[in-house]
Amino acid sequence: MSETISLEPQEKSADSAAGFPACPVCGRESRDGLAPLASLDEELQALIATNAPSGRVVAQVCPRCVELFRRAQVQLHTDAAVLEQGGRALPTYLRMGADERFTGRGVTVAFLDSGFYAHPDLTTPTNRILAYHSIVAGDPSTLETTDVASWHGMMTSVVAAGNGSLSNGFYRGIAPEANVVLVKLAKTGRITEANIKEGLDWVLAHRDEYKIRVVNISAGGDNQQSYLHNKLCQTVERAVKEGLTVVCAVGNAGMMPGHPVLPPASSPSSISVGGLDDQNSLDRARRGMYRSSYGPTVDGLQKPELIAPGIWVAAPILPHTPTAAEAELYAHLDRATDDELKPLIEAHADVDRDLAGSLDLPVPLLRNLVSIKLREGDVISESYKYVDGTSFAAPIVSSIAACMLEANPRLSPQQVKRILMDTAERLPGVEIDRQGWGVVNARRAVEFALALRPVAT
Repeated sequence: MSETISLEPQEKSADSAAGFPACPVCGRESRDGLAPLASLDEELQALIATNAPSGRVVAQVCPRCVELFRRAQVQLHTDAAVLEQGGRALPTYLRMGADERFTGRGVTVAFLDSGFYAHPDLTTPTNRILAYHSIVAGDPSTLETTDVASWHGMMTSVVAAGNGSLSNGFYRGIAPEANVVLVKLAKTGRITEANIKEGLDWVLAHRDEYKIRVVNISAGGDNQQSYLHNKLCQTVERAVKEGLTVVCAVGNAGMMPGHPVLPPASSPSSISVGGLDDQNSLDRARRGMYRSSYGPTVDGLQKPELIAPGIWVAAPILPHTPTAAEAELYAHLDRATDDELKPLIEAHADVDRDLAGSLDLPVPLLRNLVSIKLREGDVISESYKYVDGTSFAAPIVSSIAACMLEANPRLSPQQVKRILMDTAERLPGVEIDRQGWGVVNARRAVEFALALRPVAT
């Protein structure tokens, strides 16, 4: 039996051929039928309705979605310590309306960054770190090293592919079953273009060994330069020609004169990602821009092509650090009873001296101080905090690309990029230079990739 690749989306996916009613929220067919939305409590109704695909009226929902959002409802009240913008800290997959049928299973994403840590969200219950390589000569660090260089790469990799094991699966990435390859670029200090190029050369040499399909680069180069004369950009172009989807953070210089876009994000074939500020909300009307860099580049190219959340992104806290100890204390204090509050502070006086020196304050004022500490530290829970920067917008797009390739492994890097651009949603009132084709749409991109899957004939 031969196969042909259709160039147009098909009307039905593989999951919609059995004749069962399809859930308007997750898109899955439900053997158990659909439940009326009106039969659920009002808060749960609102949570489900606001997460439905844009423009889709929801009157019924499948039991699986009811259970998913009921768990989210409970965890929003119990596991999220911070109240920001009037609501609890929302996980990325929920804010982006991701299609939960696809989780990056069988796809490997390589991360090029300053350093990494073997975070439990990547290693439990199964270790999905296929390889770790440091380009730093004589580097003694390992994936268990908790130094300053480990922070950034740990966060970018977990934002994309973490399974939320430290939050009962709640603060997970969009590709929580993807495999990862981690390439350390620097011991301390600035990452240079030469570092990034060396790391990407290593990925190219080992892409077949680890089945790498996506490369995430949350680091910028040295100066603006035409891609025609820039060695890093030329390496990016070669990587894409050889089958790698390369996703780059565009940078955070949007408020600076010239707002420059540097290599590798200035490479024509890369997917360059700017920042969205969705105010930690599912309400599309509240969307605005983050202070990300934008073009045109020195070659006149439109960059970024896409934007994704660049602020209020839930990311892991590096274990066994002072920041981790503070977050654990603040989260415990936030949940403590009035009687437990002062004894807890006294028992952990070495963690926060400000709190320890305020024990004579009345309990209501102590609680206000704890709230301030939570907000100042961007603490969500003992294990997670808010982060911002296009460094974290890029891995969100990389995770969506991994899900697209799970849905349709035959997609080329050029097809992945085109689908992401074609399915993006433009922000009204924002100039095209800043947002490109708009906000990445996780669900539509994966659905389109699935619809282009080969059809048996």
